[in-house]
Amino acid sequence: MKKVGDAINIGKLESFLGDWAMEKGIREDFSIKEKDQKVAIIGSGPSGISCAVDLRKYGYKVTVFEALHKAGGVLQYGIPEFRLPKKVVDEELSYLKEIGVDIRLNNIVGQNVSFDELRDEYDAIYIGTGAGAPFFVGIEGEELNGVYSANEFLIRTNLMKAYKFPEYDTLLFVGKRVGVIGAGNVAMDSARSALRNGAEVYILYRRTKEYSPAREEELRHALEEGIHFMELVAPTKILGENGWVTGVELVKMKLGEPDKSGRPRPEKIEGSEFIMELDTVVEAIGTRPNRLFLRTVPELKTKSRGIIEVDEKLKNIEGVYAGGDAISGGATVIQALGEGRKAAKSIHDYLSAR
Repeated sequence: MKKVGDAINIGKLESFLGDWAMEKGIREDFSIKEKDQKVAIIGSGPSGISCAVDLRKYGYKVTVFEALHKAGGVLQYGIPEFRLPKKVVDEELSYLKEIGVDIRLNNIVGQNVSFDELRDEYDAIYIGTGAGAPFFVGIEGEELNGVYSANEFLIRTNLMKAYKFPEYDTLLFVGKRVGVIGAGNVAMDSARSALRNGAEVYILYRRTKEYSPAREEELRHALEEGIHFMELVAPTKILGENGWVTGVELVKMKLGEPDKSGRPRPEKIEGSEFIMELDTVVEAIGTRPNRLFLRTVPELKTKSRGIIEVDEKLKNIEGVYAGGDAISGGATVIQALGEGRKAAKSIHDYLSAR
């Protein structure tokens, strides 16, 4: 269709079918032949959800351990309501309970229960802990009030309902002018969330729009809603008074030769620094797996930045598998869902051979 007109939006078709199925109460019909073996899943995000469903279809007893007070992972805390209605997520979670998945909330593996205890009690483990630890630029002023990581900003907004204060107890300071550092999908979510809090929002990006890592649709929506996109700028320091953000010093950039990402390398233009007045700064420059979990399990194989290492079957060590952002450092929901299914098949093959 794209060759003769406009391409078909497959995502919107899938969304329509999903909504229609929920409205009609349509569920996949399958019978479960119960097995005695048990599998523990750490994390209830997209990869944990898909892994749990497939493992139940195979007949295994499945327990999901979730650190937060609400299941869903990034689907719940990272993606705003205007992009993914929470009723869709809740429907999926209710489906898990219907087919017999045990979801244990407020359970931090490494604190409430040890990894060794799980290995003793369960026949296999799947790690879907995501990548909830943010990266920061590493510049002066990041300790000021009014500076957020995108993770914190979105968690306070989506999971903790800060926009409904004082009905909810969560505070979130969103000033009149907000600067979002970065131009990926998470930056767009942060910018559009800030806009809905009544702010004037600026995306601050060191390259040009055409090199933004955000999906074309997400970038277009942000621009259509009135978010300002400042190209070829990079922050050098965050300015403040009395402990609060007052602005950011930016340096102008130019594009050089391609770097390892294949995009032109941004290079500073010496002496081009200027000040931009801001009340709030949100840093959306990427994430990595949370070290709080990893340091309690030293036997796990990891790569740089705490990314969990796996083989082609998503296996880490004997009986332990991983997928989703925990092995990529941050990718798409659909990739995480696929890896959860792939891991379920690998776990099934492993347990069937025992």
